[in-house]
Amino acid sequence: MAISPLLRKLDFVTLKLFISVCEEGNLTHAAEHEAIAPSAVSKRLADLEAALGVALFVRQARGMALTMAGQTLLYHSRTMLQNVESIGIELGEYAQGVRGYVRVLANISSLIEFLPEDLEDFLTLHPEIKVDLAEFSSPKVVEEIENHKADLGICAGDTNMYQLVRTPYRRDRLMVVLRPDHKLASERSLSFGQTLGYDYVCLHSDSSIFTQLLVAARQTNSPLRVKIHVTSFDALCRMVQANLGIGIMPDRAFEVVGQPLGLCAVGLTDPWARRELMLVCRNQHVLSPASKMLFDYLAAVGKSAPRRNPSGERPAPDIL
Repeated sequence: MAISPLLRKLDFVTLKLFISVCEEGNLTHAAEHEAIAPSAVSKRLADLEAALGVALFVRQARGMALTMAGQTLLYHSRTMLQNVESIGIELGEYAQGVRGYVRVLANISSLIEFLPEDLEDFLTLHPEIKVDLAEFSSPKVVEEIENHKADLGICAGDTNMYQLVRTPYRRDRLMVVLRPDHKLASERSLSFGQTLGYDYVCLHSDSSIFTQLLVAARQTNSPLRVKIHVTSFDALCRMVQANLGIGIMPDRAFEVVGQPLGLCAVGLTDPWARRELMLVCRNQHVLSPASKMLFDYLAAVGKSAPRRNPSGERPAPDIL
């Protein structure tokens, strides 16, 4: 197979330096990050622009801004380096007897509610595969998948997924989490509007649940009284337990985290409280065999998972 003239002009070290300059926005900072002299970085970038025949940056007083050509090269450079890294990781896993490596990013809801058991079942069937799992907010999951930093992602269904391939994974329902002695604890169901007179413990501002609460509060022309932000469901439940406010979290997550703390949960009747979690990837046809196996497995789990009761009331027995 002949090597293209362009491929002969590129090298991975220069592309990595180029990416670092793009991310740092400054040649000097990029040089420090990569432990190389600024003059060497400048020379490599100049040689790269000469080889490609286009300007990649607009030099500014306070940094360097990408041209359109630079943006195109950045996208493809990230893809190339990610592919090279994938080759090294996966071949290394083969050498250790592991025949596949999958990088998965998931939002906090799927990570607490469903993924542990689903991954346990999958890895029992395929012990030769290794999964690298990390938690991100839903928008960040999409961003990282688009930037070729992971193979598969799971995010909230109302997230902007752009051009990613997506398929339903699981469904859940948002609940109001309260202390048993709270005035609303005896209700069988609640609308979000009924809760807006109380202080709230909320997830961090990047979470899809918090974003939805803000949107819903604006639609009712009532303020969302946020007393404290937390980064996890267990922290949210502990704050509710400490009487700092009420919270919103998915039903299955409450069963895992909130119920053992003696809290209670009441289902929200608002249509947006019944959510769908989505499984996403860039392109099914270019996934590694191991990634394709996991994608197909989780998609099949999503199709076979029972739909939740659409009623606004809590099913018996009550979650207390």
